[in-house]
Amino acid sequence: MLSTNRESPPPAVGRAAMKKELPDQFKDHRHVWVFIELERDQVHPVSFELLGEGRKLADKLGVQLAGVVLGPPEEATWFAVAEAFAYGADLAYLIEAPLLADYRNEPFTKALTDLVTNYKPEILLLGATTLGRDLAGSVATTLLTGLTADCTELDVDADGSLAATRPTFGGSLLCTIYTLNCRPQMATVRPRVMAMPPRGNNKIGRVIRHKVSMIEEEIVTKVLGFLSDGQSETANLAYADVVVAGGLGLGAVENVKLMKKLARTIGADYGCSRPLVQKGWMPADRQIGQTGKTIRPKLYIAAGISGAIQHRVGVEGADLILAINTDPNAPIFDFAHLGVVTDAIRLLPSLTELFTHRLSPHSRDKLAN
Repeated sequence: MLSTNRESPPPAVGRAAMKKELPDQFKDHRHVWVFIELERDQVHPVSFELLGEGRKLADKLGVQLAGVVLGPPEEATWFAVAEAFAYGADLAYLIEAPLLADYRNEPFTKALTDLVTNYKPEILLLGATTLGRDLAGSVATTLLTGLTADCTELDVDADGSLAATRPTFGGSLLCTIYTLNCRPQMATVRPRVMAMPPRGNNKIGRVIRHKVSMIEEEIVTKVLGFLSDGQSETANLAYADVVVAGGLGLGAVENVKLMKKLARTIGADYGCSRPLVQKGWMPADRQIGQTGKTIRPKLYIAAGISGAIQHRVGVEGADLILAINTDPNAPIFDFAHLGVVTDAIRLLPSLTELFTHRLSPHSRDKLAN
């Protein structure tokens, strides 16, 4: 009988057990950067929310917080720089060029990656908007670094690594992701996930100007014109102070009007849970939750919504949640501040009638204040 003595292979080491040791070329990366999203002369509010969160990270790391502004050589671009300082930035990186007047992936990716390569931040945060998602993915791919998308929480651990938490498995779990061996550590955060910090009266500080190493002739994509969205019904749920939303508990598509009527009466915006969009009862831009809009209203009225985790992550930042559901064991009662166990179809008309008689037009406009 022939026998062979062989040593057993070492056990596989999972990524979570890997030592978080940076290669030498990344050890000089410092500071926290926030991309200031400027489009059509307007700064997206998510940029200010990220400056507030970036301030916490920078203070824990003992580094500076910087705003990154890319735009045309116009007054609006300089205004974005000033606003970055007003919301807590210690310094700003600025690239001004005519080819940055409208967002296009090629020049913005080139400009931002050039800045990162030259000035070496350790953390780079962007808003998870249509623009931010497009830019973040291409920048991370170009830099060969990690990107954690749609984060709900950001922190730094004991060794200074970014701990980026996001929902996974359809929202049923939260996982914390680390970028172990690359820099910068990148993350995107959806609007209204983080609280808006107070605006200060900070003066404009140090501004580092940089030139983009690209010319218009090198860019394939051309902007022929701009057509604004003329749909007056387009939702702005993320920044509404009062929101009324409906779920499957409304029972039928014709009952959606009950929810809309209450919203109109109290000067609120309206939305829905995912099943109503899937049924075709409501448009997708009205969906609230993990795969829809994240909201932080002062008052949220949820009518006939069960409150699954996918919906919860989109509304738990509300100051006051009033839940209406026939099921006393519905998950929404676990995180709602107030709950009414009844049929939403019966209660919504009563609430509408009550508010109609109690609220003057002036007080209706000021309900959320």
